[in-house]
Amino acid sequence: MFWTLLLALILLLLLQAQLLVCLHELRASLSSVTSATPSGTSNGSALQRLPGAIIIGVRKGGTRALLEMLNLHPDVEVAKNEIHYFNLDENFRKGLDWYRAQMPITLPGQLTVEKTPGYFTAPLAPKRIWAMNPAVKLLLIIRDPAERLVSDYTQVLHNRIQQNKPYQPLEELLLSQGHINPKYKALQRSFYYQHLARWLELFPREQMHIVDGEALIRNPFPELQKAEKFLELPPRIKPDNFYFNVTKGFYCMLSAGHDKCLDESKGRPHAPLSNEAFQKLCRYLRVPNQIFFRMVGQRFDWC
Repeated sequence: MFWTLLLALILLLLLQAQLLVCLHELRASLSSVTSATPSGTSNGSALQRLPGAIIIGVRKGGTRALLEMLNLHPDVEVAKNEIHYFNLDENFRKGLDWYRAQMPITLPGQLTVEKTPGYFTAPLAPKRIWAMNPAVKLLLIIRDPAERLVSDYTQVLHNRIQQNKPYQPLEELLLSQGHINPKYKALQRSFYYQHLARWLELFPREQMHIVDGEALIRNPFPELQKAEKFLELPPRIKPDNFYFNVTKGFYCMLSAGHDKCLDESKGRPHAPLSNEAFQKLCRYLRVPNQIFFRMVGQRFDWC
């Protein structure tokens, strides 16, 4: 009887030891799964992280082209959609965890980039972004503000036609009794200096990189070199990442044997505007442009 009980006790201890081994292996397995799951709480694995750089504008300035070209860099991951977190109250109220959940998964050492061109002209965006991260890098891609206005109207026109909605000709919106209408929203978005002033109240000038949108279209590589340097990225984007598509009339991207062109909405022909009206617009924007040039310490060849 004694030996039977002793044997049963030994077997029980062996079973207990085996159970402890199994539990230990299970914990290790669960730990490895958890570490591979994005949570935003650790810097040692693949996670969804808040952006280290944001393309803040301008609308119809080339923000999508800049984002896609930066994404050629192996150390850059981009949010595929415009998030509109800092400029739309209904999104901002969802909180920073919601914003982080819109970001791509990145590895340690990679840079997350988000772009929403509406941030540049949104009054509350600078303070909200500064509160998230006062050290975040800002990219602002700009183009001739007169051309930008026409492109802005062209996009709205295209959308209204597709939705079978009525629309006014650009000249009717831009001019009032033969004079430039300062209340036209697309014009207000082209007063770059007014919007930039809000950002420079919080962010030092060296924390914002200005990308020449026209130069990016003519020859992307030099502008991407400057952006890499500003973002403190090792130089990985090469001239042979770009080729000129004669059919589309602009540069496309080439990476790992695959090419990518921007969608058909890019390079869309502008809506009609008389030369007289366009020249009035150019003259009207001349002083605002000069103020902007002084603020950024750069000059651009605009109308």
